[in-house]
Amino acid sequence: MHYVLIYDYTADYMERRAEFRDAHLKLAWDSHARGELQVGGVLAEPVDGALLWFKAASAKVVEDFVAADPYVAAGLVSKWRVRPWLTVAGAMADQPVYPG
Repeated sequence: MHYVLIYDYTADYMERRAEFRDAHLKLAWDSHARGELQVGGVLAEPVDGALLWFKAASAKVVEDFVAADPYVAAGLVSKWRVRPWLTVAGAMADQPVYPG
């Protein structure tokens, strides 16, 4: 199953993130190495949030990521939510649907 983690950042995120960035990136790359996090990154122009795409058996994997994320613990994330993502098209779709 695919899940999308959506972060909303605080207005001072860019000024404060440096102190926590290495630990956040380590968490992300460790999750990727386990096959969970597929890709993630900041939303730009303006930098006000992030999207992270996970492949996992349940939303708990994503919720555990959030619980361990230094950005969340430091208050850089004002709001977050996890959404199941039913992917149907493309080579990486978890539930491919073809025309016809």
